[in-house]
Amino acid sequence: MKPETFARLDDLVDERFDDSVAFLRELVRVPTDTPPGDNAAGAERAAALLEALGFVVERHAVPAELVRARGMVSVTNLVVRVRFGAGPVIALNAHGDVVPPGEGWTHPPYGGEIRDGRMYGRGVAVSKSDFATYAFALHALRRLHANGEALAGTVELHFTYDEELGGELGPGWLLSKGLTRPDLAIGAGFSYAVVTAHNGSLQMEVTVRGEAAHAAIPETGIDALHASVDILRALYGLRESLARRHSAVPGIGSPTINIAASKAARTRM
Repeated sequence: MKPETFARLDDLVDERFDDSVAFLRELVRVPTDTPPGDNAAGAERAAALLEALGFVVERHAVPAELVRARGMVSVTNLVVRVRFGAGPVIALNAHGDVVPPGEGWTHPPYGGEIRDGRMYGRGVAVSKSDFATYAFALHALRRLHANGEALAGTVELHFTYDEELGGELGPGWLLSKGLTRPDLAIGAGFSYAVVTAHNGSLQMEVTVRGEAAHAAIPETGIDALHASVDILRALYGLRESLARRHSAVPGIGSPTINIAASKAARTRM
């Protein structure tokens, strides 16, 4: 496209800025915490908002048995396809699932409140904002095309709901089922720079079971927390050795390790 065409595209995006903010706020107001991973309602709200923009939205519900095996409740992935002409297919992927909000919030985590030019809420930055960015950018492209600008190729929006647990039921599932075969893909990220590599993720769960005993005679029971100390010490001990390993892929760096306790694990321990 010519420089003046890019400028026109920018103008079309800016014209709908307030609408994009409202779009994002509506997404934030539907909790999509993983765990527990009950994300079908969030996907349906996103689909309705996309349809209100004139997009045709495909809803791809992952079979319940696969979702349960992953430790989640419901996953529905969304796909939008807009074909401008012959050419490659580029997919823009973002995820709607988020980690739980935790404590210490000064604004309601599902309120989408705006104060001093900032929106507060779970998923505002990662990655529900990308839903809004992608949707309104594609909407502007479609308006540009309708006004006579010659465009080629196809743009797909992939809004998925399994990033927090690795993406196997999100983009992985869409690809494995042949529901999309893009030539190029852009994923959401933390920075404003273009990156070409991303770490993978391996998630494991360790359950340590004990046996209850009276506090006056602890030797008659099995202290699961005490047993956990050795496990934690061994895992944290891996950090130093992992830091000495470097990927051959530029941009990846060294592996990292993080340890967290789920509510279920804390109950069992």
